[in-house]
Amino acid sequence: MVILLTGGSGLVGTRLLPRLIADGHECRALLRAGKEAPRGAHRVEGDLLEPGAWEAAVSGVDAVVHLAAQFRSQDEQATWSVNHQGTRHLIAAVQKAAPAARFLMASTSMIYDVDGARPGLEEDEARPSLAYPASKLAAEADLRASGLNWSILRLSFVYGEQDGHLESLAPLLAQFQMHPAGSFSLIHHRDVAIAVRLALSGVLDRKIVNIVDEAPTTAYELVQFGGAEMAPSSEPLVHPWRGRADGALARSLGFQPSVRTIHQARAEGLL
Repeated sequence: MVILLTGGSGLVGTRLLPRLIADGHECRALLRAGKEAPRGAHRVEGDLLEPGAWEAAVSGVDAVVHLAAQFRSQDEQATWSVNHQGTRHLIAAVQKAAPAARFLMASTSMIYDVDGARPGLEEDEARPSLAYPASKLAAEADLRASGLNWSILRLSFVYGEQDGHLESLAPLLAQFQMHPAGSFSLIHHRDVAIAVRLALSGVLDRKIVNIVDEAPTTAYELVQFGGAEMAPSSEPLVHPWRGRADGALARSLGFQPSVRTIHQARAEGLL
């Protein structure tokens, strides 16, 4: 299979791309100037914000795995430009040069409302206020309306393989005043790859799917996994389902995480 992967130098892409290459796929990696492609990948240099620039890159591909995104930026305009407008440009290129290709987009479980009454379900109406999840939700809508063969993977908190994500969590939770008893759905890099393989097989065609492991973990514990400390609290938890997504649909479609919990990841040296 010929695959174009965007965001090949990012947190998820640097770990997913070598796995796709090892699976025997011919991979094209969309990378910014100065970034090197992993061994075995064909490097495609460019910027998602350049309309009409990607027809050659997508020509002849069987699938597009769209990971590129602006995340944790204070520049909301740039976040919207990359995540929404950039996705529009890529969709247009695929419509013109590879209309039969599968278009897999990585989205986020952060789109679910913080005051939800249960873990977020794929069919829930969401109204995210932050630029990152709001721009991803808008990009989802454009892809669903594109006429392409799409699938959308709403990834929960991705971690593992020394990516630094856990280590960066403490100041972020302090910024958003997260309660230490609040919990997050998680997913290991190894299982992101499993979900992408499932989507490439066609099982997830035209579906939005939450990708989560089997054990939500508290903010207090996650900060400790990252080597820091979080102040404890016995105050009532106001938004008990914030950060949680329901994984039942993915499991009904055949997704089974190989790293079932973060405790397993630590025991097996996968952090």
